[in-house]
Amino acid sequence: MQGYEGGTRLRYRLTLASGMLECLCFAGVVFGYASLVFVLKEDGYFSQLCDSVAGANDTQTSTVVSSQKIALTDCSRQDEKFSLVFTIASFLNNFLNIVNGYVFDRFGTMVTRLLGISLYTTGTLLVAFSSAAFSELLFPALSCIAVGGILLLLTNMQVGNLFATHRSTIITLYNGAFDSSSAVFLIIKVLYEQGICLRSSFLVLSVCSIIHLVRTFLLMPVTHIPYPLPQYYTYGLKCGKANTYNVERFERMREGAMTVSQESSGRDNTPPAPEDGTEPQDSGKVASFRSCVLSWFFLWHLLWLSIMQLRHYLFIGTLNPMLNRLANNDPNLVSQYTNAFAITQLCGVLCAPWNGLIMDRHKGKPLAPGETEQEADLRSSALSLFLTSLQCLFFSVCASVPLLPLQYLTFALQVLNRSFLYGGNAAFISIAFPASHFGKLYGLVMSMSAVISLLQYPCFALVKGALGGDPFVVDIALTVLTLLVFIHPVYVFIHCRKLAQSRQDNTQTEAANGSKLAEDKL
Repeated sequence: MQGYEGGTRLRYRLTLASGMLECLCFAGVVFGYASLVFVLKEDGYFSQLCDSVAGANDTQTSTVVSSQKIALTDCSRQDEKFSLVFTIASFLNNFLNIVNGYVFDRFGTMVTRLLGISLYTTGTLLVAFSSAAFSELLFPALSCIAVGGILLLLTNMQVGNLFATHRSTIITLYNGAFDSSSAVFLIIKVLYEQGICLRSSFLVLSVCSIIHLVRTFLLMPVTHIPYPLPQYYTYGLKCGKANTYNVERFERMREGAMTVSQESSGRDNTPPAPEDGTEPQDSGKVASFRSCVLSWFFLWHLLWLSIMQLRHYLFIGTLNPMLNRLANNDPNLVSQYTNAFAITQLCGVLCAPWNGLIMDRHKGKPLAPGETEQEADLRSSALSLFLTSLQCLFFSVCASVPLLPLQYLTFALQVLNRSFLYGGNAAFISIAFPASHFGKLYGLVMSMSAVISLLQYPCFALVKGALGGDPFVVDIALTVLTLLVFIHPVYVFIHCRKLAQSRQDNTQTEAANGSKLAEDKL
């Protein structure tokens, strides 16, 4: 038995470590788009959209320097095209999550991962075989890479269920690794500057899909990793059908045990508060998907995610033209700041676990009388939600100031906030709602927030058009809009206070009834 347990623990740790590397090196590379744009421009992608500025003449010699060429060329339409590529890729990355979540909940881990690997490989091959003459291939390529990457992340977040006391920490760690993987495009940019062509780099990424396949069959379950974890739970290629059967049987037994326990205790293990707008729920029944979606928790969480995500997407999608404007079109300075931004993305994996530690800080401590574990988790999440909102406000303010050296601070705040945002998003959904709906709810909130993120393109067009390239007005408007995200943490905090007050009132009532009963007996 000891050998069995030792082998199982080793498998758990290998799954955790390999999942970390998968998210760090592959899952979120699309968000390093600013570095890739620099390479694509050098290779002439969409260069036909650049127009000569009035005043340039045909007597220019071929010896004119690069900075002079840039000064005589208007490439705003090229920038808009690159922004559109990222807008569509980031939109599909989130919007298709409603489908991804359903596929994950319905068909399990293996099917979801095989779909993700196929899309990811298709995307990397499309980039590898694209060229300036076939620039339009970037649209399906980046979209496939984005959707395939988020599928890899979705299947990895359940690994937190293997380590109950560090569940939120692991979920946020994986999301931080997802953010840091954007630095992969920086590596491709550096290699390009050393003479390694874009095609070679993306062919290597394509070949790495073999690693994802091996991990799918050896270190991931066929269906799902349950929570809480049953004793002697295992998974992998050799477990096969027995693993699937054991998980399903465990979930049925757990639902039955919950029903008996809740009927005897009078408590309902449902998502928070019928007064939040959810449907009335019978004791012992897991909340319906519809009641979860209609709850105030879900609606405020959707607003919280959507506004901050829009702010980040607009910043990433417009980073290159913004740096060109602030650096007066100095290509060396733009390259320096682009590298600095990409390097800071590596820190996402270091920042994200702090959010998980904030959410897990109560684990191991005794619960208050009558307090459920879910309530304790919610109470801890309120601080995380507030800190994430505050970070976004500071980031938006810094991004609004047209001062080039200040952008170093903006980069640091951006990666800190983004790592807190996506890790906190997944962790909150896993806390506030039943595990059986995690994939669908995660997919739905990401899909609906993606619709809001489409506003980034009209914002970019407004800056390039009516505002003459100056984004200050749009930045200020988004900063004011960011104030709305504080509603969510305040609502969660008030909800937890109400639950605590209700427990206290019930305790006092029971004590009073007990005293009265004792007096009657006397």
